[in-house]
Amino acid sequence: MPLHPEIATFLAGLPTPPEGPLDPVAMRAADEAHVAPPEERLPLHAVDDVTAHTASGDVPVRIYTPDEADRHGVLVYFHGGAFFLGSLETHDHVARSLAKETGLKVLSVGYRLAPEAAFPAGLDDCYAVVRWAAEEGESLGWDGTTLAVAGDSSGGTFAAAVAARAYDDGFRRITHQILYYPSLDLDFDVDRYPSLRENAVGYGLETAGLKPFNAFYLDSGADPADPLVSPVKRADLTGLPPALVVTAEYDPMRDEGELYGRRLREAGVAVTVSRYEGAGHGFVQHFSWIPEYHRVFAQTRDFLSRR
Repeated sequence: MPLHPEIATFLAGLPTPPEGPLDPVAMRAADEAHVAPPEERLPLHAVDDVTAHTASGDVPVRIYTPDEADRHGVLVYFHGGAFFLGSLETHDHVARSLAKETGLKVLSVGYRLAPEAAFPAGLDDCYAVVRWAAEEGESLGWDGTTLAVAGDSSGGTFAAAVAARAYDDGFRRITHQILYYPSLDLDFDVDRYPSLRENAVGYGLETAGLKPFNAFYLDSGADPADPLVSPVKRADLTGLPPALVVTAEYDPMRDEGELYGRRLREAGVAVTVSRYEGAGHGFVQHFSWIPEYHRVFAQTRDFLSRR
């Protein structure tokens, strides 16, 4: 199907990006300027900002409690933003919708960003918060059942990498991994995936922008050949947690996500791969108010209900 008309209208109204090198500070400020005020946010039983004291250091975490129950399953969420953008604020609405729809307690991680924090600082923070959530389960009100990881875009990279790192460390308590249009192959070889060519221009995120947007992360020491940087390069996916891989029809990174899903299935991992037609990269963050895309949260709920 064609690009969703409301997405197409939005993209047509965007200004032409300025030429020259990217300015992470200015881009972060622009992102924060579009955050909804508190009175317009989806209400939940409780939203609390805490500091997780972890092996990686002190990490900001925002905890979303959906209802009055004493105990919940837990979903640890990593926001997207090409490893240098995004925050607890810019993705607050995503975390709220996840908590509301799934009934889980959502822990959104304010991990360190490139270029100020070199690789693997952000990944270390994400992994450490998952371990912290399990260790502090009693005080967090974790019911000891679901412990899922989820992320969108580069947050999906972290979710996949955290699941793999946990497996290698013998930490087998992660029950699910949820990857929304994940970035899984950071070498950006345009000949590797047809979607990098088919969706190169006109759908928001453009193929030519992938290298400069990810340069802050790669230049900080992240090697695209490292499976913790490019999870699709992991040789053996056996034993990883069940996965929901959500892709977008008009996303340059669509095919690497779908390839990862196929490789997980071939390794014996229970996996659901779901392509959202008419959508481009970033639709969970930017366009989940459109009913046909808001259903991604119900799909996530249904996936999490399977053990």
